[in-house]
Amino acid sequence: MSTSQSSAVPLVPADVRELLTSRIHDVPDYPKPGVMFKDITPLLADAKAFAVLTDVLADLAERHRATKIVGLEARGFILGAPAAVRAGVGFVPVRKSGKLPGATLSQAYDLEYGSAQIEVHSAGFTEGDRVLVIDDVLATGGTAEASVQLIRRTGAEVAGVAILLELGFLEGRKRLERALAGAPLDVLVTV
Repeated sequence: MSTSQSSAVPLVPADVRELLTSRIHDVPDYPKPGVMFKDITPLLADAKAFAVLTDVLADLAERHRATKIVGLEARGFILGAPAAVRAGVGFVPVRKSGKLPGATLSQAYDLEYGSAQIEVHSAGFTEGDRVLVIDDVLATGGTAEASVQLIRRTGAEVAGVAILLELGFLEGRKRLERALAGAPLDVLVTV
């Protein structure tokens, strides 16, 4: 459901949400005991489910009038790039620090125990770009929040954030919605 809008209309029909959810598998005790990992690789391996997901994300890009899609390392690349092609817009990767050649802008953010940094090519956006951020999972919200800050620092506008799967119990939504400052947060599946 589109969660930043007050409408009760679901973002995706129930059958689409059911298809996507059925292809996300639980992996207990990964990467450490007590963690239930949500594995999206079965969804990616299913051509129909992956195509449906790509269509939904491309539709969001069009609905939010995005001119670029940002994919967050690494699974955001897998989801964002085909959506960008389908929507007819450019794709810009946001990477972990030190992974991009040439001139970059970076943004540090706090983790539960420590900090991290992401980067984007400084020439990845032009004035007037509207950027939709795509990622697979919203957990604590740190990476997505940092990407929103980074995009704004380039002079581009954040058109919204689209997430395949939200881990609601980690409350990353609160952190991200503050950073979005009214831009839409679209979540396809929440657990």
